[in-house]
Amino acid sequence: MRRGRLRVYLGAAPGVGKTYAMLAEAHRRLERGTDIAVALVEHHDRPRTRTLLRGLEEIPRTTLTHRGAAFHEMDVAAVLARRPAVALVDELAHSNVPGSRHAKRWQDVDELLDAGIDVVTTVNIQHLESLGDVVAPITGVRQRETVPDAVVRGADQIELVDMAPEALRRRLAHGNVYAPERVDAALAHYFRPGNLTALRELALLWVADRVDEYLRRYRVEHDIHSTWQARERIVVGLTGGPEGRALIRRAARLAEKGAGGEVMAVYVARGDGLRAASPRELTAQRDLVEDLGGTYHHVRGDDIPDALLEFARSANATQVVLGVSRRRPWEYALGPGISTQVAREAGPDLDVHLVTHDRMGKGRGLPAVRGARLGRARLAAGRAVGVLDPAALAAVLRGLGLEVGLANDVLLFLSLVVTAALLGGLWPALASAALGSLLLNWYFTAPSHTLGVTGAHNLLALVVFFGVAVSVASVVDLAARRTHQAARLRAESEILAFLAGGVLRGETGLGELLTRVGRTFATESVALWEREGTRGRFTLVASGGGDQPERPEDADVDVPVGERLALTLHGRVLPAEDRRVLAAFAAQAATVLDHQRLRADARAARGLAEGNRIRTALLAAVSHDLRTPLAAIKAGVTSLRAPDVDWPREDREELLASVEEGADRLNQLVDNLLDASRLQTDTVRPVVRATALDEVVPAALAQVPEGRVATRVPESLPIVPLDAGLLERALANIVENAVKYSPPDRPVLLSASAVPGWVELRVVDRGPGVPDDAKERVFEPFQRHGDAPRGGGVGLGLAVARGFVEAMGGTLTAEDTPGGGLTMVLRLATAPPGEEPDGQQPPPW
Repeated sequence: MRRGRLRVYLGAAPGVGKTYAMLAEAHRRLERGTDIAVALVEHHDRPRTRTLLRGLEEIPRTTLTHRGAAFHEMDVAAVLARRPAVALVDELAHSNVPGSRHAKRWQDVDELLDAGIDVVTTVNIQHLESLGDVVAPITGVRQRETVPDAVVRGADQIELVDMAPEALRRRLAHGNVYAPERVDAALAHYFRPGNLTALRELALLWVADRVDEYLRRYRVEHDIHSTWQARERIVVGLTGGPEGRALIRRAARLAEKGAGGEVMAVYVARGDGLRAASPRELTAQRDLVEDLGGTYHHVRGDDIPDALLEFARSANATQVVLGVSRRRPWEYALGPGISTQVAREAGPDLDVHLVTHDRMGKGRGLPAVRGARLGRARLAAGRAVGVLDPAALAAVLRGLGLEVGLANDVLLFLSLVVTAALLGGLWPALASAALGSLLLNWYFTAPSHTLGVTGAHNLLALVVFFGVAVSVASVVDLAARRTHQAARLRAESEILAFLAGGVLRGETGLGELLTRVGRTFATESVALWEREGTRGRFTLVASGGGDQPERPEDADVDVPVGERLALTLHGRVLPAEDRRVLAAFAAQAATVLDHQRLRADARAARGLAEGNRIRTALLAAVSHDLRTPLAAIKAGVTSLRAPDVDWPREDREELLASVEEGADRLNQLVDNLLDASRLQTDTVRPVVRATALDEVVPAALAQVPEGRVATRVPESLPIVPLDAGLLERALANIVENAVKYSPPDRPVLLSASAVPGWVELRVVDRGPGVPDDAKERVFEPFQRHGDAPRGGGVGLGLAVARGFVEAMGGTLTAEDTPGGGLTMVLRLATAPPGEEPDGQQPPPW
């Protein structure tokens, strides 16, 4: 079965004409012969809307009662039974009355769509779930009835019903929207011109985004790569240089000139990873473009111009903003710059803006020296190899009189350059190359001991040596730095993966997380601070490690987390490059703290909910079950005191018996309530003594009508350490419950037997029994199976019985009776051989 199609009429505010447009569409379809029916339309007593309802079939609504009032809701079952081709359903975001088929009307609509029925519906922009926080400050009204954006976005057709604010206010003033007595208040509050203009803009932009999404999908489906200039989209090409901020601001100014313009900043990283921009600068540029309302994108590509143009065309961009190249004039001999290639290959449908800046033509500069990462010993070794080893090699070759030829001399000095690069980085290698070329010229090329060179081949050998030495040094240093960077990033990723996984799975507590922070960054102590408000004093929330400073300002590292939290480290100052991972730890620490507090709030809420449930049940019990015996007592006493009636002896005895029975019943109910309260507050303290069960059972059955219980309690049962009073009360409650549900002609069986280490009491009834999934619920307070027991009772008997039995170290469970019914199994441990339990202490188990 195909799913039905959904058509949505979207409005900016009530009264713009959504329902009117929907009904007009219904009449057009009806004239074309479409089977259409009105599932639910709210006309709000508007004359024109009521007029349009004429001639349309209306499916009767269902009536529901809630809190004494009658409500009319859409009858989903009736609509499904009628099964029209198209159903009209007004006010998609409406919340149904409790007791309805679904909680929300959009869920009703979803069921109709699943049944293959097309639906036409209406909704206002302020009812979209994602816009709730945006609409509330505008209108001053928090929308409680919302519909998920995905429901409206998933519609097959969305039609905007638009009306100028002035026109809508005129409709309101003419009484076409609300009753006359409500018009003045509406015009002065919700329907102010500014409110309506803002809501109208929200609706237009939301629909524009929906149209843009549809257009993008259409271009992909039809493999369209050329730019359709339906909307200004400006792509900014970033290199990670400082000129990127100026380019972003320039693109933002261009976007402001066209309504609905969009800025997309793009950084293209080479696939080989040999050139990388400053992460700090890229982060600053990303923050800037997002602050200006644009988006940031990071893509990979071996050919930067091709990757940039491919992104621009896939995003249907209309303009590309690039900075003028930073290349020096002589560098253009090596090939055209990126901006030149993009401008040449953009084509006629993509405008390219080249923006001047203060860094153009100044070159990229030398790569930053990062030798400090290599360690002092390694730097010293690199410098020694770069400066001392070339001189030592020259001395050895000259002192031993070795004539190995200029080519071999060049290779020997080149090996020293490579060694210096591996040990000390770029600068020791460059020093080794420069010194080696001078020594080769002075000692090993004719004429020796002069800086002059004779022979083109000697000059070429020196030039090639120096060029190769510099190139090899650069490549080796770059590879070493990339290896170091990759290792660091791998370590960071492992740390962050562990951190995220542990926090998401709930395995990492706040103290454990702070301890791991201290171990990761080798600090003495870590602390999380919180302050009240935005200017209050910080207080320590949690810590890990040694002593903490008295204030966050006294720590060596202070990382703010929002406006109220701060993570501090004491014992070591961290380099700037470590703060990125530390910021992730700080954010996760705040998340863990929130989770801990939410769990505590949830536990407190569960406790309050349980308390409320018990109080509600108690009120229900007091209002019903306790009134029954009170009513019997009151009726009996009132009748006996009537001065105008002379009761016969038999009637007086009967009335007194009913009063006594009611008093006993009331006393039992009050005792159960008090016992349940004692169990809830954990104030039950059993007085354990060695007791024979055949002494307790008769007392427990004293209030049971004769003939309703058959007992099989052998006198040979072992002595059991227990509180006789608690066991008597527990057994009385269990037996009373069994008698209540067992047929009058089928007596309840109470039997006892001994098993190794235990004495087992079984109370067997032949009542209706209890399903397996409800066997534990019958022991909860105020639970009565089927909620319709015979006789009175507040649903506390079994709960109190289990509580008393467990207080004595026993168990009480429910089992099915073979042939039908329920069996309560009470087990108590027997006393250890040769030991008498202390009469004032609970049992030792």
